[in-house]
Amino acid sequence: MNQFLFEMANIRDQDSWVHQHEPEKATAKAKDLVRMAVARVRGEGALPYNMVPVTKSALVIGGGVTGMTAALAFADQDYPVTLIEQSDMLGGNGRNIYRNWKGERFLPFINDLAARVTSHPQISVKFNSAIKDVAGSVGKFSTTFSDGQSFEHGVAVVAVGGEPYQPEGKWQFLHGVNPNVHTLLELDKKFIDQDESLKSIDQAVFMHCVGSRIPERPYCSRVCCTHAVDAAIKLKELNPEMDIFMLYRDVRTYGQRERLYQEARGKGIIFVRYDLDHLPQVSEESGRLMIRCHDPIIDADIAIQPDMLVLATAIQPRAQSAGSLSKFFKCAIDGQGFLLEAHMKLRPVDFATAGVFLAGLCHYPKSMEESIAQAKAAAARASVILAQDAVPAESVTAVVNRAKCTGCGVCTEVCAFNAVSLDDNGLSVINTAMCKGCGACVAGCRSDAVTLKNIGNEQIMAAVDAAFCD
Repeated sequence: MNQFLFEMANIRDQDSWVHQHEPEKATAKAKDLVRMAVARVRGEGALPYNMVPVTKSALVIGGGVTGMTAALAFADQDYPVTLIEQSDMLGGNGRNIYRNWKGERFLPFINDLAARVTSHPQISVKFNSAIKDVAGSVGKFSTTFSDGQSFEHGVAVVAVGGEPYQPEGKWQFLHGVNPNVHTLLELDKKFIDQDESLKSIDQAVFMHCVGSRIPERPYCSRVCCTHAVDAAIKLKELNPEMDIFMLYRDVRTYGQRERLYQEARGKGIIFVRYDLDHLPQVSEESGRLMIRCHDPIIDADIAIQPDMLVLATAIQPRAQSAGSLSKFFKCAIDGQGFLLEAHMKLRPVDFATAGVFLAGLCHYPKSMEESIAQAKAAAARASVILAQDAVPAESVTAVVNRAKCTGCGVCTEVCAFNAVSLDDNGLSVINTAMCKGCGACVAGCRSDAVTLKNIGNEQIMAAVDAAFCD
């Protein structure tokens, strides 16, 4: 049977479960539901199973490690890829990090990855570019870039990354005021540049959870603890006599990263816990940094005068990039601004919008290993679509009664999928390959010229009449 001739009277969810203590009324409602379903299905017709040819190419947005990994995963399967990057260099945040928790340098890995991407015959990289507009749907997207060029592709992977929180307000701790206060990434820059001044530091303090796990950003940024502990160990390697204090709320060096915490304790790094009710106070006294906090282990207030204060700041979404892309691709974002997957367990790299996938820090704070794994997973999911010649398209699409259409153009303005246009006569035309049956054009039409197949006035009014029939 054609699936569009099926109509369900949901007696269980909409009746027996919600009216279980009123059986007589529930029975009467059940009869109403069945009568409405019968009346509605009488006016419905068999609809075709539409298919859309798949454009066998991919778009990857973001040229960081995640985006490059996804692009190579597509290209190695011989699919053409366009990789779009908003800056003039590939590598993203990874270029600002000295090494990973295993002690492996990032820059050689990133440079090798970037060389593979730029030399791959199936990958086209667009630098200093952004997305201006997106049209179409799964299998047949058309994306317009900021330079006016357009690209046809069947799938898209969003990997725009995140960005570090810039300390401000009560979390500023003299950052930008005192030259001896740095963020973790600023300290990494010193490691990368082999700054000799780091060897002369006698005392350093690391402040964890700066901007994380607070009402404005209630999530844990996950990698900060590992990064901070590893940076402290690196300082100890440069100067074993250096005194280092870790002011932390909770240490989350999870999994095998726990060995870093054990190594740090073994090297004499002191961990002092604080909470939001006893926030460490940072000031300048006699030209030097002064940090006052409470040590709950000895139950006493302590004062530290370090030569350097390092702030482990939160990871936050790129608000502008993620926000605009969520509108272009009709993707959801969570309360913090991170892009939201379709289902945490069942579809962890899919968006609710078919044909669009996500990976990396734009989804949630995660380590580079996890970002790489997610990039490969997103490319694998997208390749399922690219491997097909055609994919199912929406059958319940809009239809225009041209005799009623006045050509006002409201339907073209409200359509989120660019499926409606005006022909040479100024009348509405529906591109059924791009229409998703959302009904926005139906609601916006002033002359009742647009309806949805099998959800027209005839079916709706028949169900309403049946509901009030004795």
